[in-house]
Amino acid sequence: MKKILFYGMTGEKSCFQHVLLNAAQLHEAGHEIRVIFEGASVKLVPLLESEKNPVYMKVKEAGLIAGICLACSKVLEVYEACAATGLPMLSDMSGHAGMKPFIAQGFDVISM
Repeated sequence: MKKILFYGMTGEKSCFQHVLLNAAQLHEAGHEIRVIFEGASVKLVPLLESEKNPVYMKVKEAGLIAGICLACSKVLEVYEACAATGLPMLSDMSGHAGMKPFIAQGFDVISM
């Protein structure tokens, strides 16, 4: 079993959908998966929530989302909507969501 962190940066929904699809598939195959919304991807959280995107909801309900970048959500003006999801707001790297804690736990990082 592998430990994989998907560090999502893209703000394009069609691209980020692939992060979610891969996360769900690998989780179902028995791997330990985490997803971080970082950079422009934080703007997708309110959209995915409002449309109840089925893949996003599956990943969220499985507890695979490690969190959302605090700094980016504030800069991109979606902090309140992101915080309302109940997902953790991550800020361990100068206000941003860092990879370091996950690497220390043995996660491989895939940034998309």
